[in-house]
Amino acid sequence: MFPIRDHNPSGRVPYVTFALILLNVGIFASYWFALPTDPQLMMLHVEWGLVPRNVMAGSRLETLLTSMFLHGGFMHLAGNMLFLWIFGDNLEDILGHVRFLGFYLLSGLAAAALQIASAPYSPVPMIGASGAIAGVMGGYLLLFPRAKVDVLIIIVIFFRIFPVPAWIMLGLWFAMQLVSGFSTPGDGGGVAYWAHAGGFIAGVILMLPAWRRLGGTAFWNRTEGTPPHPEATYAVSPSSIPRVRRRK
Repeated sequence: MFPIRDHNPSGRVPYVTFALILLNVGIFASYWFALPTDPQLMMLHVEWGLVPRNVMAGSRLETLLTSMFLHGGFMHLAGNMLFLWIFGDNLEDILGHVRFLGFYLLSGLAAAALQIASAPYSPVPMIGASGAIAGVMGGYLLLFPRAKVDVLIIIVIFFRIFPVPAWIMLGLWFAMQLVSGFSTPGDGGGVAYWAHAGGFIAGVILMLPAWRRLGGTAFWNRTEGTPPHPEATYAVSPSSIPRVRRRK
C-alpha cells in the first residue's frame, strides 16, 4: 500500500521541500556510486549515522543532523522522498519557507531523541529522513485530517488506486509504527520505529501554534478537515491490466 499523491495543491512554490529532496538525492548519489562495497558503506553509516551509545557518551553529536541525510538504498531514499513530496508542500505553504525548514529539522531531532531513549546503548547506526518526514505527516494530519490521499494497492499483478481520507492513511501508518515498536525488541530489527513515532508526535505538537493561529477548532469547523481551497481532482480508475478470464 503506497500513497502516491494527495488532492491538496499548495498555493506557493515549495522551495524548501524541493531543496530537501535534491539535497537528499545528491548526498545519496555522492557516496552510493563512490563506495563500491558494503563494508565501505557500513563504515560511512557508522561514521555519520546516529549511533545511540555514542550520543549518550556525549560524542558525535553532529550525527543528530547528518544522519537525516543518509539512506541505505534506492528504495529507502525513494520512499522517504515520495512521502516528503506528497505532504511537505502543504505544510511549507502554511508555515512559510524558513519556519518549515525549522519544523522539519526539529521533528528529525525529536525522532532521534525517542529512538535513542528506546535503545540508549545500541551500537546500530540510525540513518534516513523518515523521522523528520514523520513529523511532516503528523503536522499534515492535524491541519488536513480529511484531505484525500490516493493510495496505490498492489495485490500480485492487480493494481488499484483508492482515494482515502488522510486520517485513515496516516492514522494506520502511525499505529503500525507503535505496534512494531512495542513488538520488536532492542534496536527495532533494522527499522527505527520509535524514530517514526517520535517524529510524528513532534510534528503534531510543533504544528499546534500554526493550527491555533488558523483558528483551532474553528478552522476545522470551517473547513471540515479538508483543504481550505479547491481540491485537485484526478481520474482515479481501476488497473488497466486486462483480466484473463477462464474459458468455458
